[in-house]
Amino acid sequence: MSTQNPVFIPGPTNIPDRLRYAMSIQTTDHRAPDFVELLTPVLDDVKKVFKTTTGQIITFPSSGTGGWEAAITNTLSPGDKVLVARYGMFSHRWIDMCQRHYLDVEIVDCEWGTGAPADIFAERLSADKNHEIKAVLVTHNETATGVKSDIAAVRSAMDVSDHPAMLYVDCVSSLGSMDFRMDEWGVDLAVSGSQKGFMLATGMAIVGVSEKAMKATETAKCPRCFFDFRDMAGANAKGGFPYTPPLQLIYGLRESLKMIEEEGLENVFARHYRLAEGVRQAVRAWGLQLCAKTPDLYSDSVSAIYVPQGFDSDVLTNHAFDTYGVSFGVGLGEMAGKAFRIGHLGSLTDVMALSGLTAIEMSMADLNYPVKLGSGTIAAQEYYRKTAAVPQQQAA
Repeated sequence: MSTQNPVFIPGPTNIPDRLRYAMSIQTTDHRAPDFVELLTPVLDDVKKVFKTTTGQIITFPSSGTGGWEAAITNTLSPGDKVLVARYGMFSHRWIDMCQRHYLDVEIVDCEWGTGAPADIFAERLSADKNHEIKAVLVTHNETATGVKSDIAAVRSAMDVSDHPAMLYVDCVSSLGSMDFRMDEWGVDLAVSGSQKGFMLATGMAIVGVSEKAMKATETAKCPRCFFDFRDMAGANAKGGFPYTPPLQLIYGLRESLKMIEEEGLENVFARHYRLAEGVRQAVRAWGLQLCAKTPDLYSDSVSAIYVPQGFDSDVLTNHAFDTYGVSFGVGLGEMAGKAFRIGHLGSLTDVMALSGLTAIEMSMADLNYPVKLGSGTIAAQEYYRKTAAVPQQQAA
C-alpha cells in the first residue's frame, strides 16, 4: 500500500494518471505515414516551454545525461576549452563528462549552496583575448543543493565581455517548473528530460538547440553516432526517427503539453513557487537551514535542508521510507549525510506537499530531532491557506 504515497524526490516525479494512461498504448508503426502527425506538432509545442521561436527541439531515447552528452559531442572537438563552475553534484558531473571527452575544462570552484558566478565568468571571458573558450556551461537548477542560478546574469556577463562562446544550460530540473527563456537569455543548448517538469517516465532527453549550436555541428570533431543532431534533425524533418523512437513517451509528452497549456505556463511557475514557499516556511519553523545561501538562490523545484549537528540525514530518509513508506531525496556529494532534499515539482498540490511535510516531521520526531511535532506542518498550512485561490462562487 505504501506505493500509493507520492514521492518527494527531485525527480523522477509523480506521474498523473492522465499521463500514465496516455503512455499506456499499444505498439504502433513508427514508420507509418501518420507518425508525422504525432511527432511534428509535439516538437513544435515543446518550443513554448523552452520559450524559443528560433531554436530547434531534438529528442533522444535517453535520460537528461544523454542530453548533456549530445550537447557536448555535437558542438565541440577534443581539446576545445570550456568554462564551467562547480557548485553541486550535477555541475560536477557535467565537468566529469567534459573531461572524459578530452575537452580542456577551466573550472571555477564555488561553495556548495551558491550559484553560477557570473562576475567570475565575466573576468575569465574578458581575459580570454584569443577566444579560446568555446562554451560556458551552467546548471540552472542544482538539484543537489536546491540552488537556482541566474542565467540572464551569465548571458549579460558574456555579452559585456563581447565573447563569442556558446552558452550551454542544464535545465533538467527547472524546465516546466520554473521560468526558462531560451531565446531571451541567449541559450545555445538547453538540456532537459521527460521525468521532471513534464511529469513523465524517464527515457527521453529533450534538447533545445540554437541556430548557432546547430551550425557548430558542421565542424565539431567529438565522436557521436546515436546522439548525432544531424541524423535526428534530418529524420525529424521528414516526420520520422533515425532509429526506434520512445513511442509511448512521445504520446505522453503530447498529453503533458496539453496539461501545461490548460493550466497556463505562468500558472505552472506560480504553483511551483507557492508549493516551494510552503516548504520553506516549514523549514524555518523547524529551525533548520536550507543549503541555498540566500533567497535569490532558492529553487522552486527542490529544497535541500541541513540536518542538525550530530544527526545523519541518510538515517532520516531511510527511516521515513521504512516507517512511513515515503521517499525523500538523500544528500549527494558534499551533502551526503548532512542534508536531505524535498522535491516539490511536477504533479504536486499543496495537500500532497503537506503529506510529505507531515511524514518527514514525524520521522524527525521519531529520531529525537530538536523539532516540535506539527510546527512545520502548521507553518506550511498557514501559508497555503493565505495564498489559496478563492473559488469564483465565493468571490462573487
